[in-house]
Amino acid sequence: MSYFRFPRYVSVAEKRARAEKKIRQLKKKNPGLAPVILEGHSLAKTWWGKSWNENLERYADYSNRIGRGRSYVRHMAVLDLGIRPGSVKALVQGSANKPYSVEIGIQALKKSNWKQITAACADRLDSLQDLLDGKFPRDLSHLFMQKGHGLFPSPKEIQFSCSCPDWATMCKHVAAVLYGIGARLDEDPSLFFVLRKANLDDLIAKTVDDAAVKYIRQAEESTPPMVAEEDLGAVFGIDMDTMPDFEKAASEASPEPAAQKMRTTKKNRPEPVAPGDRGKAVLSVIKAASEGIRPPQVAEATGLSPAAVRPVIARLMKTGKIRRISRGLYGPPARRRGKHSANATAAVLEIIESHPDGITVPALKTQSGFEEKKLRNIVFRLFRSGKVRRIGRGVYMAV
Repeated sequence: MSYFRFPRYVSVAEKRARAEKKIRQLKKKNPGLAPVILEGHSLAKTWWGKSWNENLERYADYSNRIGRGRSYVRHMAVLDLGIRPGSVKALVQGSANKPYSVEIGIQALKKSNWKQITAACADRLDSLQDLLDGKFPRDLSHLFMQKGHGLFPSPKEIQFSCSCPDWATMCKHVAAVLYGIGARLDEDPSLFFVLRKANLDDLIAKTVDDAAVKYIRQAEESTPPMVAEEDLGAVFGIDMDTMPDFEKAASEASPEPAAQKMRTTKKNRPEPVAPGDRGKAVLSVIKAASEGIRPPQVAEATGLSPAAVRPVIARLMKTGKIRRISRGLYGPPARRRGKHSANATAAVLEIIESHPDGITVPALKTQSGFEEKKLRNIVFRLFRSGKVRRIGRGVYMAV
């Protein structure tokens, strides 16, 4: 006769039924309960969900233990899972009647990694939706998944705890929640950036700026050199067909004679700028503003619409012909301090510091006026002294 008593076998159907009953009970007290419910047998279906799981399984620290949670997440044992900046809180149904509380902390994405990734994504993403859908070049996929330097966390960046009595470092309840995160990313991939405290707007801004520059370049090379309104609307999210006709409204409301109205219009309105001359017009206005000028003021001074001014400013920034003084404020390039070596180094460092998102060597050459060989020597010294760092091929930013 054996003194050992094995636990009663519980089928998957019975486990799911028990979990569904518990979810109904908890929802009476907490209507916002968010259980993890898988459709089909796959733990994840989208690129973000699959990549999350793949990242966890490729580390030796997790590969032998995380599998304990697969059956749990499949039979709906993760009764609630909420993702917040840097943390995940969940309830998991175990053998006890009361669900266990699981907390997982994820360290924020390193700023150096994020800068490198945003620089690499420049002019590579067609839209934000394509990013969330996992539709991007394969080399970006490898960059995102790079161990220690990509988007996904390593084991040393993950801390977890569970209220269960299991003494194991990673219990099956924690493992189930880790897989549950992948399932939640299937539903809303943007939660990944919330979890890692990465500002998705950085990638959006890069995509918009680079798309704008691309449209302007295509427009200048085309005949006639003009950007279609629907293209600008797609870039900046503006419905160009619903723009109000201010001139028509003014003519209907104003009682002044037509001749006087025409004289007033000609007096106040700047001369129209040809599409091919927009860059020169915007550049001249910004260079004249030593203290800086904002895009709406540039639009007013040139007679262009704000939608037409923004891509021109983005292109001038990339070529180094202007600099960003502060958020939304642009001005002429920083002036050279002198020909002495120390002054030249300080001048180059000042230019790099005025571009918080980084600046290329050609743009540095344009703004500083130094020869390329001398400029590269200065940048190399700044790099060796730790005052600047490289965030991409030929792109530097201040530390």
